[in-house]
Amino acid sequence: MLASAMAAPLPMHCVASLRTSRVHLRTAALGLNPRHYSSKKGASPEYLHQSVVPSMHYQKSLPRLPVPKLEDTVRRYLAAQRPLLDEDQFRTTEKMAQDFQHGVGKLLHEELVAQDKNNKHTSYISAPWFDMYLSARDSVVLNFNPFMSFNPDPKAEYNDQLVRATNVVCSAVRFMKTLRAGVLEPEVFHLNPAKSDTDGFKRFIRWVPSSLSWYGAYMVNAYPLDMSQYFRLFNSTRIPKKGKDELFTDEKARHLLVMRKGNMYVFDIVDRDGNLIRPAEIQSHLKHILCDPTPAAAFPLGVLTSENRDVWAGLRDQLIAAGNAGDLQIVDSALFCLSLDDESMRDHIHISHNMLHGDGCNRWFDKSFTVILTKDGQAAINFEHSWGDGVAVLRFQNEIFKDTTEHPLVNPASTAAAVDSASAVRRLQFNLDSELEKGIKKAKENFDSSVSKLTIDALEFKKGGKAQLKKSKLSPDAVAQLAFQMGFLRQYGQTVATYESCSTAAFRHGRTETIRPATTHTQRCAQAFVSQRGQHSVEQLQGMLSECSKYHGQLTKEAAMGQGFDRHLFALRYLANSKREPLHSLYTDPAYAAINHNILSTSTLTSPAVSLGGFAPVVPDGFGVGYGVHDDWIGCNVSSYPARNVHEFLRCVHKSLEDIFTVLEGKPLG
Repeated sequence: MLASAMAAPLPMHCVASLRTSRVHLRTAALGLNPRHYSSKKGASPEYLHQSVVPSMHYQKSLPRLPVPKLEDTVRRYLAAQRPLLDEDQFRTTEKMAQDFQHGVGKLLHEELVAQDKNNKHTSYISAPWFDMYLSARDSVVLNFNPFMSFNPDPKAEYNDQLVRATNVVCSAVRFMKTLRAGVLEPEVFHLNPAKSDTDGFKRFIRWVPSSLSWYGAYMVNAYPLDMSQYFRLFNSTRIPKKGKDELFTDEKARHLLVMRKGNMYVFDIVDRDGNLIRPAEIQSHLKHILCDPTPAAAFPLGVLTSENRDVWAGLRDQLIAAGNAGDLQIVDSALFCLSLDDESMRDHIHISHNMLHGDGCNRWFDKSFTVILTKDGQAAINFEHSWGDGVAVLRFQNEIFKDTTEHPLVNPASTAAAVDSASAVRRLQFNLDSELEKGIKKAKENFDSSVSKLTIDALEFKKGGKAQLKKSKLSPDAVAQLAFQMGFLRQYGQTVATYESCSTAAFRHGRTETIRPATTHTQRCAQAFVSQRGQHSVEQLQGMLSECSKYHGQLTKEAAMGQGFDRHLFALRYLANSKREPLHSLYTDPAYAAINHNILSTSTLTSPAVSLGGFAPVVPDGFGVGYGVHDDWIGCNVSSYPARNVHEFLRCVHKSLEDIFTVLEGKPLG
């Protein structure tokens, strides 16, 4: 239930639109546009760039996430339920929802609004959302952590494992230093970059007080985004605790955690003055680890981070009791984790499995993020999801890709420094008693059992993409979502609960909102294409596509403005639970459980840095759909468990896309 409440773990899809009539910002924009960095003179090689506008300049004046009106939430909830229920079920659900709106819900809503007014420093969803993630007891592997893989370096020789690992580590430190010095360019969505993404505007806005700066950006159609999650990127780990985990950050630590063959190594990558260690030294240390003849760990501690959280919390207490507190502290406080895998990747599917879960032994899944580098230089980020929604991770990934490809600090001809890496690098050695060894063995068995059930397949539709859809005045995202609805209907004959993630980062401490892509419009259109072939003219089908696109655009705009229904209903339920009040029948209605059992969990991402992203389904009978609509092609990376056939689903989605593009060309369906 928790996992489905959260669903698609890649919430990078949309950025908020704040002027209802004029603005509708879509994702792919989160930090993905080429940036015009305006640097102070004498930029230091320690930084990626030196922004004239301080990183957190807009944070104080960001608008607050609105609490929607209760009547709007109930109306939107019922509209989303309509295609999922028959007439009798819908009447029952409608009656419960109206009773909630005029009774218990009204009182809870008033209390939520009052609480929100008393906590102007944050958003009404922030604390409950952290609580939901950290209280979840399921393994973070498959249930929460997603991955995003890097595109290869365009210069093939730079994809050597050692060269790429060294450059990624150096760029990561440069990013961290840029962020902590407050000179990382603020995250801003520019609707009119010619006006707002200029040196002139930046020189002006830096003198506008922080309490007013957002309004200055708004005047030139630029929308600053919340950056409150960024501080958790580095030196951070999720610590397992019985009942509810904790987030730990120690910004003073200067070391990197490296994993290879399940063994764990640490060495400093920042010196006492806070400067990056010489790249040639980092290269030497990483080379030392890659050449270390120590066999694979017999009892790899990392696999414990894939366990049920209460089980892991108990085993962690035992580890501490066995005298390992100091080394655990070293793991937790490391800047981040670098996993060096000894395997080469066969294809995209192999990459997806390896970056999403791997063998469980060479990862510390609790670190805020792990950079994984395979023997053949394939790179990806796997990140823990409770601390943030991927906005900060995607920005980090884009900057790292840009820096390592444009300004690499070592090259294939570089020689590692002649330093004593054997002294600088320490392999962590933990004291393990028989109980702990048994716990590690059991964790590995559980892990193997879970991942063995996961199937991943991918699709590349080459007959059209964003360019043609925009020419047809259709939203590319709406068409992709319609193809999933059509594909599922073709395969299983039904319309099911569908989740699409949308960022609310345009608001202070915004997290995500849900777009509900299964609508009465998509249901009607999917039926016309799938089960009523030949009964509608090409013009009628084109009209239906247009209706779906318009309505999906409206839902996206509402979600991005914090005007969905999912987070509001979640917060009201959380409030009732916190007061130990019995839940209203709206929450115990099977229809509420069904709409939160997200069989299609979807999230989109396109970026010059990212090759593909992926995550597991959020329910046993679901699909995890990562997708991207590119200029002239559409890609999907989809996962499933045995209850569903992912290969057949992708065949059905491909057929749906073919049909849609046939109709857009003015041709009748065969």
